[in-house]
Amino acid sequence: MSIPTRVKDILIFGLFLAMMYLFFFGDIYVANKWNFVLPDQIKTIFVLFLGIMLEALPFLLLGAIASSVINLYISEEYIARIMPKNPFAAIGVALIAAVITPVCECAIIPVVRRLIQKGIPVHIGVVLLMGAPILNFIVFGSTYYAFQNNLSIAYGRFIICILASIIVSIIVYMLFSKQKVLKTHREDLMAVVPINENKGDSKWKGILHHTCHEFFTIGKYFIIGAVFASVAQVYLKDSYIMQAGESSIEGTAVMMGLAYVLSLCSEADAFVAASFSKMFTPEAIIGFLVFGPILDFKNTFVMMASFRIKFVLLFILIVTIVVFILSLVSGLFLA
Repeated sequence: MSIPTRVKDILIFGLFLAMMYLFFFGDIYVANKWNFVLPDQIKTIFVLFLGIMLEALPFLLLGAIASSVINLYISEEYIARIMPKNPFAAIGVALIAAVITPVCECAIIPVVRRLIQKGIPVHIGVVLLMGAPILNFIVFGSTYYAFQNNLSIAYGRFIICILASIIVSIIVYMLFSKQKVLKTHREDLMAVVPINENKGDSKWKGILHHTCHEFFTIGKYFIIGAVFASVAQVYLKDSYIMQAGESSIEGTAVMMGLAYVLSLCSEADAFVAASFSKMFTPEAIIGFLVFGPILDFKNTFVMMASFRIKFVLLFILIVTIVVFILSLVSGLFLA
C-alpha cells in the first residue's frame, strides 16, 4: 500500500522539526552524558540554514496563497482580455505587474507557474520571474536605505533588472514560444490538485486546501536548496573573494557566484552587498544585487520542480550571460 503524498510531506516536515529540536536541545544532553559536542562548523551550518528558512518561509507562504487566489479567482478569459496581443507590449504590462508584486524569488515561481497554466505566454512569465523579486517597492526601499550614500547603485540595480528582464524575455519568446515548459503528467512534481474536492463549495476552503498543498510541495525543494546554501556559506574561502575584488570581470563573476550560493532573500541582500562595497567594484555589486534574486540555490530546485529541465538549464545560461554583460556595462556609468 503506497503512502499518500500529503502524508509524506507531513513526515518530511516533522523530521525537519525533530532535527531542529535535537540540534538546539539535544546537544546539551549528549554533551553531558557522552562528553561529545558538535563541531562549530556544523553548528554554523544549522544556524545559517535555520536563518534562511525563517527569512523565506513567510514569503513562500505568501506565494502559495497568491497561487491559490490566482487559481480560483482569475480565469483564462480574464487573462486573455487584459493581456495585450502584441508580445512586446505584453512585456511592458508584465513589468508593471512586477512592480506591484511584493513576492520573493522562491514565492514567485508557483505564481508564474499558475499564470502560465492559465494562459500567460512563457516570456511574460519570465518577466515576472525576474522582475518581481527586485522591482517591487519593498526591495526598492531596502536597497535605497542600504546604499543611501551611493544611490547610483540603488538605481542601477533596478535599471539593469528591467533591461535584463526585457532581453531574456525576448530570447525566451524566440526559443520557447511554441514549446511546453511546464512539467506535465508523470514529470509534474507539482501537479495541480482539485480544489474543493469533497470539501464543500466554499472558496475559502479551496484556498486553504490548495495553499497547504502548494506550500508543502514547494517547501520540500526549498529545504534542499537551503541546505546547500548553508554549507556553501560555511566553507566559502574569504581569501579568494578578496583577491577577485580587484578585477571588474573576475569580481563580477565572483559576486554573481556568491549571490547564487548565499541564497539571500531579495528584501535583505542589499545590506550584505553594501558590506562588500569597499572590496568590489560597483559593477560587481550590481551583478550581486541583480543575479541573486533571479537565480540561487533555493529557487533552482524549486524551478526544477515546476519546469522542464531543458528550459531551466537554458534559462540559467541566458540569465547568467545577460546579467554578467549588463553588469560590466553598468560600470561605465557608475565609475
